[in-house]
Amino acid sequence: MDGRGSKLLSLRRKYERDELTPMEAELAPRGRGVSRLHRQPVWRAAGRLAQLPSWTGSAAALAFLSLTIGYGIVLGGYGREVSDALLSAGGLGIETVKLSGQRETNEFQILEALEIQEGSSLALFDAEAARERLTEIAWVKQASVMKLYPGTLQIKLDERIPYALWQRGELVSIINEQGDVITDEVDGRYANLLLVVNHGAQRRAGEIMAALDTVPELRSRVRAAFLVGQRRWDLMLENGISIRLPENDVETALADVVEMDAESGLLTRDIAAVDMRLADRVVVRLSDDAIARRKAGSGSDEKLVKLERDT
Repeated sequence: MDGRGSKLLSLRRKYERDELTPMEAELAPRGRGVSRLHRQPVWRAAGRLAQLPSWTGSAAALAFLSLTIGYGIVLGGYGREVSDALLSAGGLGIETVKLSGQRETNEFQILEALEIQEGSSLALFDAEAARERLTEIAWVKQASVMKLYPGTLQIKLDERIPYALWQRGELVSIINEQGDVITDEVDGRYANLLLVVNHGAQRRAGEIMAALDTVPELRSRVRAAFLVGQRRWDLMLENGISIRLPENDVETALADVVEMDAESGLLTRDIAAVDMRLADRVVVRLSDDAIARRKAGSGSDEKLVKLERDT
């Protein structure tokens, strides 16, 4: 080996013996074991990455408590009540109920049908369900329910019109013009309505009312009309006198009664009944007191007095 080769070999051996420089040591790849020695725990590194505020724990506890309470409210079925209370407290509570079209229905019935509770909110109020409940009231034919924000309910009613009273047996009802029963709750407000009596009278009340409308001076004195045998009517006056009407030509018979009363005060006398069923005569039945006086004076027990009718 020449001098040049010996020199290169000597330099190579020196390179292999020398240690790496600091820079080289930093850049040199580390073995697997060395890497683990220099690695920090994961939880410590995570703690340094997420520096949470001091109030985080309290906020988390509060959030958990709120979720627990909310779940309990929903599970217990109180979600609507709580929502109503919150909305009402926020200015959307039902403060005013405006009514129109009300004549026969009292306010208590309306408020009861609306089912408004303390703290009810307008936003969650079921207007359609309230409308259906209102139409279940006997007097209410149709109803509308409108929400007027922030806190008003507007109720409009279309009520049935009372036409007459209908009696069958001991039961008395208020009926409309078609004869349909409105309600069985009758009080003094309806005392001036004509009372029609017996089965079938409710459907034919219009015909006797129309006939009485032709003699208004008599109409105000009639308190009841009895349908007899589904064929004709007997009228009962306020003083207890009965007028027995024919099956046909009722208006003419009524006009004759009014004329006789105007001429002789027939309906103010001590009589029990005026029978108009015969076309050519009027039969007047005396009252029991009149019969007693007549019998004492003449010895007769005759109960009937016959009057001729113009034909």
